[in-house]
Amino acid sequence: MTSLKKVSRLHPAWAVAAVVFLALIGAAGFRAAPGALMVPLHDEFGWSTSVMSLAVSINLLLFGLTAPFAAALMDRFGVRRVVAAALTLVALGSGGSVLMTASWQLLVCWGVLIGLGTGSMALVLAATIANRWFEHRRGLVMGVLTAGSATGQLVFLPVVASLAEHTGWRAASLVIAAAALAVVPVVWWVVRDYPEDRGATPYGAAPGWTPPSRVAGGATRRALEGLTYAARHRAFWALAIAFAICGATTNGLIGIHFIPSAHDHGMSSTTAAALLAAVGVFDIVGTIASGWLTDKFDPRILLLAYYTFRGLGLLLLPSLLASTVHPSMVLFIVIYGLDWVATVPPTATLCREIFGERGTIVFGWVFAAHQLGAAVAALGAGVIRDSLGSYTYAWWAGAALCAVAAVLSVVVRPRGRGVDAALVRDERIAT
Repeated sequence: MTSLKKVSRLHPAWAVAAVVFLALIGAAGFRAAPGALMVPLHDEFGWSTSVMSLAVSINLLLFGLTAPFAAALMDRFGVRRVVAAALTLVALGSGGSVLMTASWQLLVCWGVLIGLGTGSMALVLAATIANRWFEHRRGLVMGVLTAGSATGQLVFLPVVASLAEHTGWRAASLVIAAAALAVVPVVWWVVRDYPEDRGATPYGAAPGWTPPSRVAGGATRRALEGLTYAARHRAFWALAIAFAICGATTNGLIGIHFIPSAHDHGMSSTTAAALLAAVGVFDIVGTIASGWLTDKFDPRILLLAYYTFRGLGLLLLPSLLASTVHPSMVLFIVIYGLDWVATVPPTATLCREIFGERGTIVFGWVFAAHQLGAAVAALGAGVIRDSLGSYTYAWWAGAALCAVAAVLSVVVRPRGRGVDAALVRDERIAT
């Protein structure tokens, strides 16, 4: 009996987190694709940067708007069902794109199918697993799972860029589809909805821990109720606007337009893709470190620092782009990589602290704002490029927005003074 306990020492929460990390890598395959595929698609079909940016904008918008409903769907139908369906949609969108002959089909495959699929997972999935399976180390786990997207970028971007350049963009799309499908059986085998389903308690739970009551009701109603509740509080709007700027300055600008912009300056797409993949390498370190820091320091101060450094990077980027890689560009890649989604653990933690049990769904809506910002920036930067022939003003606009996000981050209600407590106090005063 004693030996059996020693063999079973690893808490099942870590196995679930590991598989979810793998699923996030699989879903992240497409996150690497648009920047690397825009040039070959333009060369073959003659589609403008604005048209392709519109497809990515639809993807990013649906990616965000699906998130809060996905959180509620996970409560209603279970995590593994939602994740398996999401990965299948990603595979259909990426695999189906090889049959495209018209730009509207790009909007359907890149925009609708992949947008819905990736939106059903992403950061909402990470927050759900961290909140359900962990009492301790939530910030660290959230950082590690968030880094799954960066790892996906790291794994796929050089492959996608190389395949697109040497074999063709269709081969790259099929690789992404295969990777997403490969994760489905692993998710179905390992992932469960709650620790109780494995006969366990959350990692770090105190002795005598009992499962919290689970809110019943339809997924749509719960998602909308979460938005209605959160929208009454200034903290939600500060977090949402700041996170929209986060999305605009990562996925919307650098993630989509860094490779085309570097190509404008004479750099090869493969070299630019390698630099963007390096962002993913440092993002893994930065996001995990941010999760660790979030467990120890005020999340608002962390956000202030992250947005400040990001804004400085964007301000300098137009003067750093060149036909070759130089030390200043490497320094930009390192700093931007460390900062890429380091904002996620402190933002998710603030949602949890302020909104309590509603925190995951509220974070879903905050994440929707993140993707709305990314969608606007992706389309806006494409229009700026087509209109002015350069991305310079897009980078500078992003820098100015980062200053706004830095200010908003410090006006969020401090740790330990959540909205629920404030409402209780107000009700007592009224009575």
